[in-house]
Amino acid sequence: MEFGLYGIQRGSIEPAVLAGRARRAEEAGFESIWVGDHVALPREARGDTEARLDAVTALAYLAAVTTRVRLGFGVLVLPQRQPVLMAKQITSIDVLSGGRVIVGIGAGYVEPELRATGVPLAERGARTDEYLAAMRELWTSPEPTFDGRFVSFDGVFQTPRPVQKPHPPVVVGGHSDAAMRRAVRSANGWYGVYVDLAETAELLARLRAVVAGFERPAELGELEITITPRPPLDLSTVERYAELGVHRLLVQPSSLDTAEVDEVIRGVGRLR
Repeated sequence: MEFGLYGIQRGSIEPAVLAGRARRAEEAGFESIWVGDHVALPREARGDTEARLDAVTALAYLAAVTTRVRLGFGVLVLPQRQPVLMAKQITSIDVLSGGRVIVGIGAGYVEPELRATGVPLAERGARTDEYLAAMRELWTSPEPTFDGRFVSFDGVFQTPRPVQKPHPPVVVGGHSDAAMRRAVRSANGWYGVYVDLAETAELLARLRAVVAGFERPAELGELEITITPRPPLDLSTVERYAELGVHRLLVQPSSLDTAEVDEVIRGVGRLR
């Protein structure tokens, strides 16, 4: 079982605080640090006053202040990100980090946020699939060309290429059947968020049914399972997640108070 630390780009976002948390997590043996993606929360969420750094900017900063820990997007709301630019940004972080990026993606669900970025809710799934395919073309093809419904390009290229070959691993987040199909057909992993053991068992049973119903490309290998569990988390619970087939647990502090974050980091260090 691997452990990731989730969500530290929120709350206390002073550079020294963020860097300190990341370095302590790395020293404690965390496999990865993950950041979420919201660019504009709806007015109804005004009670959520937590500051949130942009996911791409935050992960680039974390790449600069760490040396070994992997760096995950958990997850990018891909339809609201222009894919040609997004491919370049991900490649740049992968190069600057020495090949440590994990590309978590999702279709999104916050309608006002999607609308504010020019994406109709009804198009989010189709855009997610198309944008991922376009990014893969830019990452892997010597002469990239793409002609889609939402994005097209020809006669352009991007260098450098990602350090990880053929490109950084892709993890699809989401509990819907569409998200599970996307993970099985085109990703290295699937990510379920805020689920306990019973919910995880149910979700993985559904995921296995999807796997049985589609031919998974052999080059993608085994589908890696990542979960953000509901607290509390102890050694017995970790073992039960592992028995269900979970490969990675992303631990989110119940608050982003510095003492709480440090206790989570120490606690996971003890579990390892």
